[in-house]
Amino acid sequence: MPGHGFVPTQRFGTYPFIDPTKADLSGKFVLITGGARGLGKAMSLSFAKAGASGIAVLDLLDSSPVKAQVLEAATAVGRSEPKVINLVVDVTDELSVAKAVKSVESEFDKLDIVINNAGWLAPYVPIMDSDPVKWWHCWEVNVKGPYLIARGFLPLLLKGQEKTIIVLSSVSAHFTLAGGSAYETSKQAVLKLNNYLNLEYESQGLLAYAVAPGGVMTDMAPDFPSQYHDRLTDTPEMVADTLVFLTKERRGWLASRYVDSRWDMEELFEKKDVIVRDDLLKVRMAL
Repeated sequence: MPGHGFVPTQRFGTYPFIDPTKADLSGKFVLITGGARGLGKAMSLSFAKAGASGIAVLDLLDSSPVKAQVLEAATAVGRSEPKVINLVVDVTDELSVAKAVKSVESEFDKLDIVINNAGWLAPYVPIMDSDPVKWWHCWEVNVKGPYLIARGFLPLLLKGQEKTIIVLSSVSAHFTLAGGSAYETSKQAVLKLNNYLNLEYESQGLLAYAVAPGGVMTDMAPDFPSQYHDRLTDTPEMVADTLVFLTKERRGWLASRYVDSRWDMEELFEKKDVIVRDDLLKVRMAL
């Protein structure tokens, strides 16, 4: 599997080094798309445990039931209750995103961290058997969505301190499975999108990079080939806690890079000098 063995230890559940209660995100404001269920819900809870002062939870479904859980997650570990915004948003729709931008601006005077988590998996079928509507919808959610979120929220993000935007990619971006022409290409495309975000806005302090969530059994799993379901053993909490660890301080050296949440973070950071020196963890043509 691509990236396996980059560090000695592969993780499948959360662990003490990335414990969100060790972070201090007080004064920081976070926005998470797809934040009401699955991975996104775990992220909302982890950022609450880390003490984030504000969390905007965007989802296609009503995310208001998550608010009480977010507040409870914070107070259970001795943190102050964050200000939580729950918005129903279609990340593929320009007007829906624009409305969300106005709503967040009215509540938060800045954003520090944006997590482009919302995703969709088209059924794994050969191209001749694929449904063009579903195939393209995969790109709309996974590529157009992060584009619209970045386009809409960059002004608010550039007012923040961390100015960090993360897109969830996938290990699938680096291999080719039959039937994966929609999902796998979309998850590679967002890596290139990050390159443009950094190129065009790095001078204003923007930092964009990608994180792969590993193999998590989410509600998208039924459309993933069943012969690989036994690999979907990673926990949402590990992914969420990894994101908190990465964003608890600004990691400028990760610009335009790809990080797998299954990599042991302590071991990964021990390789920082080598990664920077050899310009690793980026997608490009090898000659």
